Amino acid sequence: MNIKSLLLLTILFKNCVSLKILALYPNVMISHYLVFEPLFHELANRGHNVTIVSSFQKEQNYPNIRFIDVNDGNKKPHEMLPMNFFNGGRISKYFELYQLARTGLEICNAYKNSKNIKSFLEENNKYDLIIVELFNTYCHFGVLKQNKAVNIGLSSTDMLPWMNQWFGNPENPSYIPTLFLDYNDEMTFLQRVENTLMWAYSKFIHEYWIAQVGNEFSKKHLGVDLYEGGDALYNISLLLLNRHFTYHTPRPLSPNVIEVGGIHIKKPKPLPGNLAKIVEGSPNGVIFMSMGSTLKGSSFPEAQRKMFIKVFSVLKQTVIWKWEDEMKDLPKNVLTQKWIPQLDMLCHPNVKLFITQGGLLSTQEAVHCGVPMLMLPQFADQHYNAAALKKTGAIALKLRTTNEEELLNSIKKLLTAESANNAKELAQLFNDRPMSPMDTAIYWIEYVAKYKGAPFMRTKVTDLSYYQYLLLDVIGFLLLIVAAGAYLLLTILKLVKKLLFKKSVAKLKKQ
Repeated sequence: MNIKSLLLLTILFKNCVSLKILALYPNVMISHYLVFEPLFHELANRGHNVTIVSSFQKEQNYPNIRFIDVNDGNKKPHEMLPMNFFNGGRISKYFELYQLARTGLEICNAYKNSKNIKSFLEENNKYDLIIVELFNTYCHFGVLKQNKAVNIGLSSTDMLPWMNQWFGNPENPSYIPTLFLDYNDEMTFLQRVENTLMWAYSKFIHEYWIAQVGNEFSKKHLGVDLYEGGDALYNISLLLLNRHFTYHTPRPLSPNVIEVGGIHIKKPKPLPGNLAKIVEGSPNGVIFMSMGSTLKGSSFPEAQRKMFIKVFSVLKQTVIWKWEDEMKDLPKNVLTQKWIPQLDMLCHPNVKLFITQGGLLSTQEAVHCGVPMLMLPQFADQHYNAAALKKTGAIALKLRTTNEEELLNSIKKLLTAESANNAKELAQLFNDRPMSPMDTAIYWIEYVAKYKGAPFMRTKVTDLSYYQYLLLDVIGFLLLIVAAGAYLLLTILKLVKKLLFKKSVAKLKKQ
């Protein structure tokens, strides 16, 4: 080996530092895990040792990955969720937020009862990095205070209202919509009123049903008070956020909040044989319909199912519908399949329209592939995603109230060349980045690890109390100065008036 080769290897080994990483991913919705699963794999591929604590056991023999199954083979994660969201109305959005907090309690109970978790905690391992999902539970955050590691947050959604305070993001409901409503950044007066109320309500739910409950759990079962010596959440050095300004409404973010929307998207593969034959053999193109991984076909309202079948029957396109059960009244141009490789399907050039519930992973894949979307949002951030994408040409319908004519006209509009061009333009904007979402995430993870949490990326607003942040003390001081000045001026005027009055009285007496 010559000197140049030896020098090159020395540089490579010097720059390749293997980190010991713990990933805490408690959420019971598999879509949340699937967002960042490729990130864990890529960290392992780059030589880091990753331990994943999750409800979804998948990494059996993946190099450099150890998996801790929360469930111990008992209740499956999806069984903790109320699965039928199809019949919810507007008021249900407020209940969904409460239900989100209640699901967090179920996660805490799963942690408490898990023998695998108990054994893992007894190992008392130390880590260089702890990566944790920030969502609807605090019960596992005690580990952040037990380890002197660099902490990194992941969010599989856009910013939740209660997360802004930890990173110093500006939060103003006058133009920043909450995730639980169907608004974008162009709101009417009444919409701003409701957005403000939902923002305040979500803060209340977080404080009393997520934060306090989670802290009590942490104190009881981990012996860690999350607030003693400073809130553990304020010690998170970096947040990787599953959003991108091209399809979500633009908003200001602190330097330690990094957008990595689309991080789960891989290079599409060719469709499997029979499916490829159907798609490529459709002369007028294909309409692909899927309601995601959480909503099942069995809970789809029967009246609406028949309406879709009737509308599909008059179309020239082939319709491929992801449907878990048997459907006997299918027209000739409609077929169902229990499972479809969604990204591979969406990126096929003969797919002309995607009918979706509006989940974030699904919409990101459609944006990436440049496919027009008809959205049928049902719960959580799906309404929010639909509202944002309507500005780029998508159409959103209310499943409970839409009729055949509205559905047919919407499909026809989205099948036009103009709609296809809008989708392709959005795809170009979304994909045009200096680094891929994955490379961006890896860069910043290794950056904050290298610089011991990179505290210089944090804004000082996180150290301010609310009255300081809102300048209430400054406003109060200035009002006091103005009031004191006004009082002093009035006092002087009264004295002057009194003196002038005495002089005028004395003058009259002399006369």
